Amino acid sequence: MTNKLFNSLEEAEDFLKEQFGDGESFDVGIKHLFVKDLPVLCAYISGLVDGETLTQLLSSILPDEDFEIDVEDEKAYFESYFNFHGRSEETERKAYLLAILSGQVTFITKSGYCYVAELRNYPGRSPEEPDNEKVIRGSRDGFTEGISQNTALIRRRIRNSNLRFELHKISKIGQTDVAIAFMKDVANEDMLESLRQRLGQINHDGLTMADKSLEEWLFKQKFHPVPFVRYTERPDIAAAHLLEGHIAILVDTSPSVILVPVTVFHLLQHAEEYRQAPTVGTFVRFMRYFGSVMGLLLLPLWYVFATNESLLPDALSFLGTEEKSHVPLLLQILIADIGIEFLRMAAIHTPSPLSTAMGLVAGVIIGQIAIDVGLFSSEVVLYTAVAAILIFIIPSYELSISIKIFRLLLLLMTGLWGVNGLFIGLFLLFTYLCSLRPMQAPYLWPLVPFFPTAMLRVIIRFPMTADALRPYVVASKQRKRS
Repeated sequence: MTNKLFNSLEEAEDFLKEQFGDGESFDVGIKHLFVKDLPVLCAYISGLVDGETLTQLLSSILPDEDFEIDVEDEKAYFESYFNFHGRSEETERKAYLLAILSGQVTFITKSGYCYVAELRNYPGRSPEEPDNEKVIRGSRDGFTEGISQNTALIRRRIRNSNLRFELHKISKIGQTDVAIAFMKDVANEDMLESLRQRLGQINHDGLTMADKSLEEWLFKQKFHPVPFVRYTERPDIAAAHLLEGHIAILVDTSPSVILVPVTVFHLLQHAEEYRQAPTVGTFVRFMRYFGSVMGLLLLPLWYVFATNESLLPDALSFLGTEEKSHVPLLLQILIADIGIEFLRMAAIHTPSPLSTAMGLVAGVIIGQIAIDVGLFSSEVVLYTAVAAILIFIIPSYELSISIKIFRLLLLLMTGLWGVNGLFIGLFLLFTYLCSLRPMQAPYLWPLVPFFPTAMLRVIIRFPMTADALRPYVVASKQRKRS
């Protein structure tokens, strides 16, 4: 096999102009240079390379007037004087073109040999703490939009040669870099092979939405509201899952990493639980579980009690509504709950200096006026606000939105059929969640099927020194971790 792609520099230049156009793209550099006395054709994308390093490299190989040599073996001559540590060879024109588009610098010698220099420097930001996964005590770095930087952040935490990053090129036009990260001899090979096959079956022009587009292609989510994967922007969380036997999927241009397989309890975990003492971590975890369940059930339960006062014992009689309104109670709750969702969406799209003022105006002034004019009763505003706060404690944004959808459905069923509708809705929801098996992992494990020991570890944050097994759902060949 040889790395000779063209018969001459002219043929190589014609090929590049045919692909990129003759002067049609200002960021495409096609330049004639010299490696000492050897003429070469250099091609690169200016915005994707490290310009300073490239200038220093080319300056060190400028022609030398006092330098005379008979170029008999052009290939050996180039490799002798262009001994850059990131140099490699390309043997196909398609790979050569992809190297340019990926940000590498390519060189074609006068006889048509092709060399590639690794000088990529993608635009991006420095690692910083993710806004949606903050901790009181812990590291402040987070993933960025560069896949190379993200792999380095994980490697810094797992200094082991068994850590693997398999690189794949996905989509026909976009050619997006996707890396599968796993621990060799720990991650399940069947799951890995299934992911490789699914990646190979993707036949689409591009993954412009990065990891979210990839998730829908890999796991056939369709119209399922619940998330089938866990997203994280924290390298320590990704590293912890890799050591447990999970598989991480990194997508270039995305600051978040996909973790699989996961259950609903993985989506409720947070790094803060492991940055505190076991007792404190258990308390925080229990409060989060309780709050998540109440975020789903608070409004439907309160509606049942408010409309069926006979179900309330005397000690809880205050749960009913004192003020009467011309608007039906169910409609009040639906309007208030959907209104808070509108407020959340508006806050996202409002410039940061104005978002606080907008929240105060919408949440305080409009809410009070709605009570004064009789649109809402004060109890509706109170319980809707509490339910919204409970939703915000869920670490996974995707899961929190799913719970809001389920809550609205439960409200509608409760409004139509009363207490029977609430229990029918809960039964259907539980049955639906039990039927989900993304990557063959039961979504409610270890609750369904019930594993007592594993369920105890889900509820209680045990000390790090306790002998823990890798989760059953990852199907690791090495269950013991210590």
